[in-house]
Amino acid sequence: MRVLVVNAGSSSLKVDLVAGGVRQQSYDGLPTKPPAVDAVGHRIVHGGRDLVEPVLIDDDMEQRLRDLVDLAPLHQPKSLDGLAAARHLLPKVPHVACFDTAFHATLPPAAYTYALPLAWRERWGVRRYGFHGLSHQWASRRAHEIVPSARRVITCHLGAGASLAAVLDGRSVDTTMGFTPLDGLVMATRSGAIDPGLITWLQEHENLDPQQVAHALEYDSGLLGLAGTADMRELLTRQDDQAQLALAVYLHRLITSIGAMTASLGGLDVLVFTGGVGEGAAEVRRRCAIGLDYLGVRVSDHLNETVHADADISLDHSRVKTLVVQSREDLQIARDVGELLAPRTATGPPS
Repeated sequence: MRVLVVNAGSSSLKVDLVAGGVRQQSYDGLPTKPPAVDAVGHRIVHGGRDLVEPVLIDDDMEQRLRDLVDLAPLHQPKSLDGLAAARHLLPKVPHVACFDTAFHATLPPAAYTYALPLAWRERWGVRRYGFHGLSHQWASRRAHEIVPSARRVITCHLGAGASLAAVLDGRSVDTTMGFTPLDGLVMATRSGAIDPGLITWLQEHENLDPQQVAHALEYDSGLLGLAGTADMRELLTRQDDQAQLALAVYLHRLITSIGAMTASLGGLDVLVFTGGVGEGAAEVRRRCAIGLDYLGVRVSDHLNETVHADADISLDHSRVKTLVVQSREDLQIARDVGELLAPRTATGPPS
């Protein structure tokens, strides 16, 4: 099956042609002369409480997705713009929505429930949703392929956005992002977890409205707020105090959060690094492993420095296997599209 994968980010539109589990071609935006494809797969950030597996998109489903914009106002509109453009460009092939929240639908109530008034939780669906699910699903599947005996896996998606997932026997049981993608780890420009009381304090003392606070937490915080750069590559070359503090804060949150995910799993068999920082920053992996030595995480300096693709970088005697896995949301989406449409493809379209 030839699948055109449409992945709309906050500032870009990545489009890949995938066939037979291999990326055949990449495009910078939707091609004006699209290739012949069997289906189009779309990364949709939020599926809400009910959309927890890939679904075929028709006009009614597209409206349901638009009704969820309020849950992800900074991210969902970009996904829907890409969806609308692709449906207009390729109206005769099936379009499938694949959700970044769906992998975390298996979180137990203890992990997804906030200690908030029942009325808020019921009326607004306030709960921990988790994000980066397509990346976590792919990385955890690759971890099992590389280490078949692994049951307890933590996947670290470290990019401009960053999150962890605790995966037990292939199912997400805990994650660091919550109701929004702002929660959890320190990110490029996002704050990660902060004291909720700070929000009301800032609104009062800085005379900020909710939109101004949201913008600051989303775009002016994280590594950028700490050191004036959102680029981990630049940060790792600097020796000034701000850069050193930013890196220390980033690693502290990462290491302690991995500890929390390990507690949710009852132990750890495999630790996976993926995403731009996870795959490209050997120094981050090295320092993280040092901080997790008590868990039995030990990496080879040589393998850590020279890794290029999916590989085990652990020392032979390490109790926990540490892997670097290439983030392949495109292949995960193509796989999901193929599994959803397989019966339809085998029997042909309804008459």
